[in-house]
Amino acid sequence: MNRVCSIFAQMMSFVPRTEFEKVVKEHRAERHARGFECWTQFIAMMFCHLGRAQSLAEITGGLAASEGKLRHLGVTAPPKKSTLAYANGHRPWQVYRALFERLFRRLSADVQHKTGRKFRFNNKLLSLDATLIPVSLSAFDWAKYRRSKGAVKLHLVLDHDGYLPRFAAMTEGRTHEIQVARQIEFEPGTLLVMDRGYADAEWFLRLSEQGVFFVTRLKDSAEYGIVEERRVPEQKARAGILRDEVILLAKTQEAGPKARLRRIEVWSEERQETIVFLTNHLQLAAATVAAVYQDRWQIELFFKALKQSLRLKTFVGTSANAVAIQIWTALIAMLLVKYLQLRSTHDWSLSNLVALLRQQLFVYRDLMAWLNEPFAPPGGLDESAQMALPLE
Repeated sequence: MNRVCSIFAQMMSFVPRTEFEKVVKEHRAERHARGFECWTQFIAMMFCHLGRAQSLAEITGGLAASEGKLRHLGVTAPPKKSTLAYANGHRPWQVYRALFERLFRRLSADVQHKTGRKFRFNNKLLSLDATLIPVSLSAFDWAKYRRSKGAVKLHLVLDHDGYLPRFAAMTEGRTHEIQVARQIEFEPGTLLVMDRGYADAEWFLRLSEQGVFFVTRLKDSAEYGIVEERRVPEQKARAGILRDEVILLAKTQEAGPKARLRRIEVWSEERQETIVFLTNHLQLAAATVAAVYQDRWQIELFFKALKQSLRLKTFVGTSANAVAIQIWTALIAMLLVKYLQLRSTHDWSLSNLVALLRQQLFVYRDLMAWLNEPFAPPGGLDESAQMALPLE
């Protein structure tokens, strides 16, 4: 059993120091470090999320109170409030984006065999969505949203193999989702699922030309022409499939066969309404298209967990750079927590795992042993054994 270092230090061991230093060097992030390393800044921000610290004072104070346990984290001394604030405001946030991308490639490959496939098709299934994080416009004057309101918008691509965050981007609140979506490159064969906020006929055509499939909802106001009406077998009709059509959207009908899409009407017994789906995959079963869109709800659950479990509703810095660092370190923390959840043999809920990790951060106990048996006494201690009191 590993009693050498804390659970927090064991979690951070999944981020190799050599790999981190390589990223720091590539971005020249320590040009004016003056003794304050990026690694210490990283540990402080991870403590912000995992320890749920409310402010810079709580981050620095919490680390200072645990000073004797910081050595195994690679931190020689806890940071000062002003030093951490300056680093968050001036050091390039791109360091943490690059670190996130490296970690995703390594961790997702490590747990790929542990993620059971929900669908029979071999396409990589990804969800695309964005969420708003309201902020004060007077304090975050760069985060434009509405005349009297400010907001930061987090754009995310979720990999359905393990429901791990694959790509993220931060913009001001008024930036439309489609503007970011057009800039993302997807591998041919990918199946992308998204809501009606991404409706753009020209982008749909470009995805089809790139060999990228998508599933979304069709807007009620969409103009289209019917090319083919597919027969719906009686069995599928009883299952709720009302109509299956091949269509051409009015804006792309001149593009020819590549612009052909499927319009599928499905009756939702749960919602007591008809839902209309749109896809460029002409071979998938209509019921599978509906099930794929239903699985899109996982990205909504991810956003909920990210906001409720980590420090993302409020920010410890007001500059765009400080906010970006906090968002990217939150995604790194969530990536690590999801990775631990996938590796564990215990049936953890994400919220429960984050809550109990918070209580155990500086406990000296083997991380994987605790993850697999969180309620077992450490070291095989017998709870029934009582300390014998000396008799007078």
